[in-house]
Amino acid sequence: MACGRVAVVIGSDSDYETMKSCLELLTELRIDHELFVMSAHRTPDDVRRFATGAKGAGFSVVIAAAGGAAHLAGVIAAETTLPVIGVPMASSPLGGEDALHSMVQMPPGVPVATVSVGAWGAINSAVLAAQILALGDKPLAGRLAGYKRALAEKVRARGRDLKASLVRKGRK
Repeated sequence: MACGRVAVVIGSDSDYETMKSCLELLTELRIDHELFVMSAHRTPDDVRRFATGAKGAGFSVVIAAAGGAAHLAGVIAAETTLPVIGVPMASSPLGGEDALHSMVQMPPGVPVATVSVGAWGAINSAVLAAQILALGDKPLAGRLAGYKRALAEKVRARGRDLKASLVRKGRK
C-alpha cells in the first residue's frame, strides 16, 4: 500500500455513483482508502470530528465531494492541515456550477484543490491524490506512471482505429 491513506468523503449517498470511479482508481493504484458519508449542513459535528481527527487516523489526503452549496470540502479544510481535494457534484438545478464556486472561492489560508464537476473530477481527484502521495512513495510513483502510459496508449489505439476505419470507408 501507499505511504498514506486517502479519505473519500461524500456529502450524500447520492454522490456515490459519480465517485465510484474515484474509489476504483484508488483501488487500481493500490492506495489505501476509506469512504465516509457526512454533510457539512446536516451532520456538522461529524464533519468537524472527522476533520480534526483525520491526520491522527492515518489519512494523508482528503477527497471531499458535494453538490449544491458544497461547503463540505471547505469545512474539512478549515479543520485540518491535510491537503483537501474538492469534487463538485452536479446535483443541483445549477448543474454543479454552484458547488464549483463554493469550492474554488475559499478564503486565503484555507485552500481546497478543486477538480472538474462530476465524473471527470472524480477520476482526477484520485489521480491528484496519487500524485501527492507518490512524492514520498516510489512504488506508487511507478504505478502512477504506468497508469498515465496506459492512458496515452488508449489514445494512440483509438487514433489508429479511427484512421483504419476512415481508410476502409475511402476517406482520409
